[in-house]
Amino acid sequence: MTADDRFVSKRFPRSSTYHPEWIMAGVSGGANPLWMTEWLAGALDLRPGMKVLDLGCGRALSSIFLHREFGAQVWATDLWFSITENLRRIRDAGVADGVFPVHADARSLPFALEFFDAIVSIDSFFYYGTDDLYLNYIARLVKPGGRVGMAGAGLMRELEGSVPEHLREWWTKDLWCLHSAPWWRRHWERTGIMDIEVADTLADGWQLWRDWHLAVAPDNAVEIQALEADRGRYLGYVRMVGRRRPDVQLDEPPLSVTTEYIKKPLIRGEG
Repeated sequence: MTADDRFVSKRFPRSSTYHPEWIMAGVSGGANPLWMTEWLAGALDLRPGMKVLDLGCGRALSSIFLHREFGAQVWATDLWFSITENLRRIRDAGVADGVFPVHADARSLPFALEFFDAIVSIDSFFYYGTDDLYLNYIARLVKPGGRVGMAGAGLMRELEGSVPEHLREWWTKDLWCLHSAPWWRRHWERTGIMDIEVADTLADGWQLWRDWHLAVAPDNAVEIQALEADRGRYLGYVRMVGRRRPDVQLDEPPLSVTTEYIKKPLIRGEG
């Protein structure tokens, strides 16, 4: 494969038009953000002018892609990466009129209720979305009938008991946040907030995961070897899409508790 052929795939025709050096300069995680975004967008019915929250956007490649390919107005929101760098990348891509960088924590977002037509999260939802209360929090920001979708690293089946021998050298305690599509389906369905439209995995996702690391982090031998030993038994890419049910009333999360201090005796028999 020549340098110009990197990241070219018949499975991702839109992503394949982007320059490999531009993609390499925007690496921010363990998955090709354009591949994941194109895969997820296939289940979202995005249309020009839609307001989209790109939650955990990293270095904004997915946000730029969403605007250029689908005409969406995108709020590129991330906690860890510089919004100043992201703004420069957005301007250089010629999309400053449609992609807006925001620095925010996923659990403390500065947006109005029901502002977005759709919410997407590329290879980051597992950092915060496993919280049992989180779907109620984030779903309030999308309009009734709007979609919430995520795509990224996950499990093909849940780990039961101890970590398999072939994954132990790579597996760290934080990786317990990874889950399978059936797990995510149950996690969302039981809230009653979403009608689940998609809960699936990407065919040969482990190979795409490995190939991504061979291109962007070839020295990461432990992860590459784990993927090659696993061959998709446990590791791969997971996608979830749900539509907010219009008939469900979402609760406002408590931000503070109002109390009044009244002095009382400390010890029995006093006061």
